[in-house]
Amino acid sequence: MKKTDFTNFTQSQLIDFVKGLGLPAYRGRQVFSWLYRYHVKDFSQMTDLTKDLRVSLASHASFHWPEIADVERSEDGSVKYGFQLTDKNYIESVLIPEDGRNTLCVSSQVGCAMGCEFCLTGGMGFKRNLSPGEIVGQVVKVRNWLHDEMGETSVLNNLVFMGMGEPLANFDNLITSLQILTDQRGPDFSDRRITVSTCGIVPRIKELGQKTKVNLAVSLHSVDDSIRSSLMPINNKYPVDQLLDACKSFPMPKRKRIMFEYILIKDLNDSVADAEVLAEKLRDIPCKINLLPYNESSDLSFQRPSDSQINLFQEILWKAGYTIMIRSSRGADISAACGQLAGKMNS
Repeated sequence: MKKTDFTNFTQSQLIDFVKGLGLPAYRGRQVFSWLYRYHVKDFSQMTDLTKDLRVSLASHASFHWPEIADVERSEDGSVKYGFQLTDKNYIESVLIPEDGRNTLCVSSQVGCAMGCEFCLTGGMGFKRNLSPGEIVGQVVKVRNWLHDEMGETSVLNNLVFMGMGEPLANFDNLITSLQILTDQRGPDFSDRRITVSTCGIVPRIKELGQKTKVNLAVSLHSVDDSIRSSLMPINNKYPVDQLLDACKSFPMPKRKRIMFEYILIKDLNDSVADAEVLAEKLRDIPCKINLLPYNESSDLSFQRPSDSQINLFQEILWKAGYTIMIRSSRGADISAACGQLAGKMNS
């Protein structure tokens, strides 16, 4: 008999499962809490359950997180983790320490079907969606790694769904994983500390805001349809105006803002005119703009603009009244920077 994998369950789903075994609801709450304690690997460790109950649960269910197969450390302090999945597929996550905080960049799929021209993950093609447990497992395992390597005071502060895959293309599993991650009996992350990034799957954007309170980031990179379509095939299905309309309807408290990500590529989307039309297009959307100078790769022909051009682009947006950040490339020396995750063991 195939055992039920508890790592895919929200707390309410786990309660329903144990009630189906004739157990009271509080037993489901106990088990759920145990799953997210440090280094709990077996039902036998759940010491506030009776021995008979632990044996019974072990006969019906299991919980196994993805295994960390590789750890690569960057000179800038970033750490890339390679996870071996049970079917031998391979995914990557990146830890980014900065200003006393630790942010984990989480993957949502093995590969990606979106085919963005500047992204090495897209070159892998799409293999499959990650389960909720495989998504949450990246967080659990890196949290444990931090605890062991850096001490008890070293914790994960922020999560960004900007790793391998398009999160909104794995919508149901994404929502389940967010429910687990924000559960007080589970990893207990605040919604404010989680950001989900999308390349622009318009129908799912509003739904994400209706079902969660996490932050939204949008990979924009151009507001010219011809340029954006050449970079991101999704724009042929959901053009810029449709995408920006969806952003305008995204449910947000007054103080919250959408993060627009804009990779600056030399002679493609980095001109003064590009900056001016971007400022105009985003005028009615509460937002911040994150500029990412392109991380050059020998596999792709795109180039990074000069520092002077990057600063000029930023200045135009700043004078237009926007909050602008230039995001420095982190982990480029270990192929962990934006757009570089490619799951080497899947090739």
